[in-house]
Amino acid sequence: MTYARPDALVSTEWLADHLDAPDIRIVDGSFFLPAQKRDPKAEFVNQHIPGAVFFDIDEIADTDSPLPHMLPSAEKFSARVRKLGLGDGNKIVVYDTSPMTGACRVWWMFRAMGHKDVAILDGGLPKWMAEGRPVTDDPTPPRERHFTARLDNTLVRSIDDVKALIDSKREQIVDARAAGRFRGETPEPRAGLRSGHMPGAFNLPYNELLDPRTGTVLPADQLKARIAASGIDPSKKVTASCGSGVTACVVGLGLYLTGAPEAAIYDGSWTEWGGRADTAIVTGP
Repeated sequence: MTYARPDALVSTEWLADHLDAPDIRIVDGSFFLPAQKRDPKAEFVNQHIPGAVFFDIDEIADTDSPLPHMLPSAEKFSARVRKLGLGDGNKIVVYDTSPMTGACRVWWMFRAMGHKDVAILDGGLPKWMAEGRPVTDDPTPPRERHFTARLDNTLVRSIDDVKALIDSKREQIVDARAAGRFRGETPEPRAGLRSGHMPGAFNLPYNELLDPRTGTVLPADQLKARIAASGIDPSKKVTASCGSGVTACVVGLGLYLTGAPEAAIYDGSWTEWGGRADTAIVTGP
C-alpha cells in the first residue's frame, strides 16, 4: 500500500541523487524545547547536509506575540525566506535532527503560506548520517530570490476558531500530546498551564505515527490504521493541536499522506488554551 499523497516525503536516496539539482533547496528546520538544552542553530553550523540553510521557527515567527513561534505575517515570512535563498519555483526539502517535529512545522508553514512544492526528508539527519551520507560545516551563501507568500486560511486556526469548532463540531479537534498530558495526569512542561484537554478532542500522540527505530513515518497501511484507532473520521477535516503548534504538524503530515482532508493547525495550541481562564478543559480519556 502506498501513500495517497506521497509528495510530502522524499527518501534519503532521492535527496542524495538530487543534491546538486538547480531547483532544489534544502532546509534544516531543527527545533528543541528549552528543557532539552540543545541549540539547533549551533548544531547546524557544526554539521548539516551540503547546501542546506537554517530555518529558525522562533525567529521566522510573530515575535510580538507572547506565545512561542506563532505564524508570522505573510510579509515577514516572505522577507525572511527570500533572504535564505528560498523562492518561487523551488522545491524545498526540509529535514531536522529530531523525529520529524521541526521539519513538519516548517513543511506546514510553507504550505500555509501558499508554497505547496515542499517535502520532508523521511528520517531526517539521523537517518542520513546513519547511512554514511555527506555532511559539512561549510556555510551555504544564500542568493536572495523572490518568494510570493499568500496565507491559506484553511490551514490555520485561532483560539476563537477552536471555540467555535467545539460548539459546532464542524471539524474534529485532534491533540498530538502524549496520553498522560491529554488526560491531565502528567504536568505540562511549561509552567502556569492547566492540565487536560479540550472538550470533545481526540488524542493521537504524534510519536505513534513514526517508526521508533528509524524515525521515519509509518508505512501507509500502519499509518492509516493508527489514525483510525484514535477514533478520527478520516473523511472529516481535522484541526490539530499540541503543546505549542509544532508536533501537531506531524499529525497534519500523517493525515495528508493518507489522503484525508488537509488538516488545519491550532497555532496557539495548549500554551494558549491551557494558559487562559476562559477556556473549557476536561480531564480523563
